[in-house]
Amino acid sequence: MARNNRSRLGKELGDTEVPQDDPVAATTQADGLSFATPTEFVELPSRGLCYAADHPLCGVESVEIKYMTAKEEDILSSKTLIKQGVAIERFLKSIIIDKSIRTDSLVTGDRNAILVAARINGYGSEYSTKVTCPSCFTSSDYEFDLSEVEIKEFNENPEDATWTDSGNLLATTPITGVEVETRPLTGKDEMYLARTQESKRKKKLAETTLTDLLKTIVVSVNGKEERNLINEFIEVMPARDSRHLRTTYEENIPNVDMTQEFECPNCNYRTALEVPFTTDFFWPK
Repeated sequence: MARNNRSRLGKELGDTEVPQDDPVAATTQADGLSFATPTEFVELPSRGLCYAADHPLCGVESVEIKYMTAKEEDILSSKTLIKQGVAIERFLKSIIIDKSIRTDSLVTGDRNAILVAARINGYGSEYSTKVTCPSCFTSSDYEFDLSEVEIKEFNENPEDATWTDSGNLLATTPITGVEVETRPLTGKDEMYLARTQESKRKKKLAETTLTDLLKTIVVSVNGKEERNLINEFIEVMPARDSRHLRTTYEENIPNVDMTQEFECPNCNYRTALEVPFTTDFFWPK
């Protein structure tokens, strides 16, 4: 399969099977009956090409997960874990079969692919949630089909950018002509950015979402890796350069494409809309 092709994140991407040796999903016996938690293989958008050589997923194209059980529902509904912001992390640790994989080291695209697959095998592909129309601003219930979600795979030959051996992206800014190296976001990065945003909100400080993101993903500037130099460049970078870096990143970093057609039931406005990750995603009504 070509690495820049898109494919559906449905059941056809992985085989479902019952693990025989895994202690998490092992078969149990009760009154002569056998019970087993089935598993499936989820195709990774990164195809293992965004990980360092010592990472368990380096060069690995899929990961095995077990189906959701009541145990995982307990994790997702735990008020303590939700308040601590670690419910999703504990959930991923519970369903991923290979326990050598640190879930917070998974790149965002791979995490999203696993979460969508887990949601489908747990509650089905129908996802109903509140959506606000971009035209009339009316909020209404809308149903998305998660089986239509597509994988945006690793693009081996990106336009106006190149990949490093370590899976980072090199792009040159159009105004300043600086070569900037960025890396894919990981689960750890997502938690850091969420904590940073929440901290600024509590302290009533101005939001700096874009610069916080760039300071997290930028690895080097013209080959220089000094953190203070990188942060200084980001602070004074022209807006056109910033937009170019973010656009190049979004277009080429492997992920799942959550965009689906939306038609407002109130004004009939139609547009492509990104499927929202709300609390309804794992807590369906």
